[in-house]
Parts: sequence; C-alpha cells; structure tokens
Amino acid sequence: MLIAAVAAIIIISLVIIGSATHINTPSEERYWFVQRQGIFAIINAGIVVFLMNFDYKMLKQYGHKMYAFNLIMLLAVMFVGQSALGAQRWIQLGPITLQPSEFSKLIMIVSLAALMEDKLGKINTLKDFLPIAAYVGIPFLLVLKQPDLGTSLVFMAIFFGMLFASGVRLKLLGGIMAAGVAAMPLLWHFLKDYQKQRIMVFLDPNVDPLGSGYHIIQSKIAIGSGMLWGKGLFEGSQSQLNFLPENHTDFIFAVVGEELGFVGAVILLLLYLVVLRRGIKIAREAQDNFGMLMAVGITSMLAFHVLVNVGMTAGIMPVTGIPLPYMSYGISALTTNMMALAILLNIHLRSQTLQF
Repeated sequence: MLIAAVAAIIIISLVIIGSATHINTPSEERYWFVQRQGIFAIINAGIVVFLMNFDYKMLKQYGHKMYAFNLIMLLAVMFVGQSALGAQRWIQLGPITLQPSEFSKLIMIVSLAALMEDKLGKINTLKDFLPIAAYVGIPFLLVLKQPDLGTSLVFMAIFFGMLFASGVRLKLLGGIMAAGVAAMPLLWHFLKDYQKQRIMVFLDPNVDPLGSGYHIIQSKIAIGSGMLWGKGLFEGSQSQLNFLPENHTDFIFAVVGEELGFVGAVILLLLYLVVLRRGIKIAREAQDNFGMLMAVGITSMLAFHVLVNVGMTAGIMPVTGIPLPYMSYGISALTTNMMALAILLNIHLRSQTLQF
C-alpha cells in the first residue's frame, strides 16, 4: 500500500507539473520539467530497490560520521553555495543543482535515531534533554542562516516527533513547548524583514496584495475557482495564465485544487493519509528502537511537509517554501523523499522477516 500510494502521488505529480509548466516555457522545452522529474523518479526508484538489499541497522554505526558530513555540507553552502530568491541554499554540481538542506533532514533523522536509541524512557530532566537539543540545534541554526526558515522548522518537527516516541516525560515536553511559545515575541526581533512580512501577510494578505500577499491571494483564488470537480487539466486560468507563482514547486497543490477540484484534492490528501498511516504502522512494528525512531522521524517529516504546504496554499499557514512530498518539482526533495521511502520499506521488510 505504501509503494502504491507513493507511485500514485508521483504519477499525479508528473501530470500536474506538465499542466503547470507546458504553456509558460519555450516550445522546444515545453515538457522539460516533467521529463526531468520523471527521469529522476525512475532513477530514484532504482535506488530504492538497491537500498532494499542492505539491512538498515548498518546505518547505526555511521550515525556520528553522517552527522559530521551533514555539518560540513551545510557549511559548504555558506562558502560556495549559489544564491537565488534572496537565499543561499544550493550547490551546483555540473548540470545538477542540489539543495543540501533537503538531504540534511534525512541525515538528521538517521544520526538522531542512532543517538537516541539507548535513551528511550531516560529523558526525564532538562539535563537529559539539553545535549539532544544541542545536537539538533547546530544544523538547525546552519539551515536557518541560509536563510531557510521552512526547512529549519522541519528539523523541529522531526526532533519533537522522535522525542515524543522516545518516551520523554510529558511534563518536561509540555514545559519546553510552553517555553517556546512564550519566547515567540522575543524571537520576532531576530526574524528578517521578509520573514516578518510573511507573518503579517498570513494574518492579512491584503496588507501587500501585489507583493508578499500576492502568492496567497492567487493560490486561494485558484483553489476556490476549482470548486467541486475542477476546471480540467490544462484549463486552470490562474496557473495557465501565469497568475500563480511557483505553480510547479511550492504552490503545486493550488494547481491540483484549480484543475482537479475538491474531489482531486481530497483524493491526493487520502493518498498522503495512506503514506502516513503506513509510516506509523511500520514504526509500531519495528523490531528495534533504532528502526522505530527512524520511521517516526520520517513520518513526522512527511506529515509536517504536507500540513504546512497544503495549509500555506489554502492561506491557513504562512508561506515558508516547503515543498509537497513526491509532488513538487525538485530533484533534491524527490531524492530525499524516495530515500526516506527506501528506509521505511527496509524497516518493514526486516520486521516481517523476523516475525516469519
């Protein structure tokens, strides 16, 4: 079911990417985006099959080395990374542009699971909590520095998901979250101007309808105009006439809402529900703490991505630039999510083998 759900999402993705981009690119490159995404989907499917031959427990011994590599990779972005849209997040490797912060999420899940494996049920005091928080905090700050607030928030979702699964004392977890909420007014002063503007626009898009609020306004128009059945593929006015920015990446769900309507959007969300439920089931059935924590981390990551991206396009979440898993165009994001799928399948396969 997990494989079928992800495959269905990717097929829908290719159709929607083709619809969103075919009219806004030169005729000779009309289907460049969908072809590129499709090629890398096939390549990544091969990588998933390849990774299934290795026991996921092998990753445990490389946890700290992967963490060190993660820090080096994120530091490299600061010195040799490419800038676009006001952020320095990408590294150019020949014809391929990679976003290291995407891969860093999965590396963080593996290394954090290796660290926390022996701490289940033992995180009861602030003294127990702080070393783990510092472990996550360093890459979190490096990603935030790029700046990439959306991805850094994904780190927090992963962290708290795995922390909850580790059996942390709920009173301690509640106190930490309460302290975080209380500190939000202080954090306002550390946000960049464009980040503050995004929050203001989230509260009222009409504050800057032709600037920061333009994305949200056009996205809500697109989703609302799709009504029940949608306008049909290649027929969405907001997407086809280029009113909707980033329609093949961050705002691809708005294209689904406009062209496939409420019914299409619900079908897509049900497919994500299947993915998340299977992720939880795999975590429950994992035969060791390391596998359970990785499954929880991956499921938390995917759930946060879906929640924030769909909420962003519907205007109930601030715009953060978080892609929709397996749907948004992007080689780094697709590769990361497919590798996450491989780990989930690997954990499931080993748990079933042991049960047999």
